[in-house]
Amino acid sequence: MSKYNRPYLNPAAKPRPWRIHPIWRGIGCLILILLPIIAFAGAKVLVQMNSRQNWVPISKELAGSIVVPVIGRVLYADLAVMIILIVIGFGLLTVLYALMYRLFGPPTYGPLDVPPERRR
Repeated sequence: MSKYNRPYLNPAAKPRPWRIHPIWRGIGCLILILLPIIAFAGAKVLVQMNSRQNWVPISKELAGSIVVPVIGRVLYADLAVMIILIVIGFGLLTVLYALMYRLFGPPTYGPLDVPPERRR
């Protein structure tokens, strides 16, 4: 037995007593696909409303456009607003997940933990 080959230091991984249901992976994949599509549609609407209402002036650099084969001509402003909306959307989903986990997740303390009032 060599110096670096010690099986007792690296025990075999134990199988989990629970498994993730495949529907949750499907919901996560659906959110990853739908949120950018919704953000792009929202960005298009916001940029169009901004051009009518003049809420925020758009610089010449953001007024440029590119041609996307399936969608057509897309403004850089649309892409910038879409990225902002994606960040906000995923942030809200993260906060919602944290609240749900806090409410319905496992308890903070297990059966072997000392309650906070007894620690000293």
